[in-house]
Amino acid sequence: MAEKLLNQGIVSQIKEVFSQLKEPVEVLFFGRKEGCDYCADTLQLVQEIVDLSDTLGLKVYDLDEDADLAEQYHVDKAPGLVLAGRDGEQLTDYGIRFAGIPSGHEFSSLIHDLVLVSSRDSGLDPKTRAFLKDLKQPVLLQVFVTPT
Repeated sequence: MAEKLLNQGIVSQIKEVFSQLKEPVEVLFFGRKEGCDYCADTLQLVQEIVDLSDTLGLKVYDLDEDADLAEQYHVDKAPGLVLAGRDGEQLTDYGIRFAGIPSGHEFSSLIHDLVLVSSRDSGLDPKTRAFLKDLKQPVLLQVFVTPT
């Protein structure tokens, strides 16, 4: 087995944050068998995180072999992550995606997003919710981060 990516100090901090988890969350991992430099590390990282709470689950897919599912979730990069609410076998897609390994600042975003999906509440102000509800066409919001 590979050496753990998360040290005990980080694990303790994550467990403390995960005490806020309320409802089940499923992480859908999309990787590739070839040509994916960070797939193995990303899968290991996500597995270590998911193992810290019974509220979290992980499903592993191949971007090529499971192309229909990847298309359904609008995942076109490997590694890719989808964070979905889980209610039994039913998954609710909240549109949260990660492309690439969530390291550096993206790591804390991943942990925070898991808590948000678990709460089933975005935390948005009622005025913002009303504005978004009135949108007539889909909006694609992407945040790109370059580690330097």
